[in-house]
Amino acid sequence: MGNFGGFGGGNMGQLMKQAQAMQRQLKEAQQKLAEEEVVGTAGGGMVEVTMKGNKTLVGISIKPEAVDPEDVEMLEDLVVAAFNEAIAKAEELSNTLLGPMAGAAGGLF
Repeated sequence: MGNFGGFGGGNMGQLMKQAQAMQRQLKEAQQKLAEEEVVGTAGGGMVEVTMKGNKTLVGISIKPEAVDPEDVEMLEDLVVAAFNEAIAKAEELSNTLLGPMAGAAGGLF
């Protein structure tokens, strides 16, 4: 029985080191997501939505020619399209930075 205890203890120590390293990498990737920005555009750049990689909205830029009081719906559609593009880019960035860790970390944390 003593052999099993020693064997298990060694593996447990190695698993803990791996978990700590993964947690550190995950934290670094999350920090990078909070710093990096992505931009979604619509209407040939008439509307731009900027957000952080962690999907925090930073700003919206609307060029004056996109503002038509007679067609507010078009502007609303452009904002939605730009926002959706920015979300997709943030998701892609997140998958790039967290992808390898996301599945493994899910079981550990």
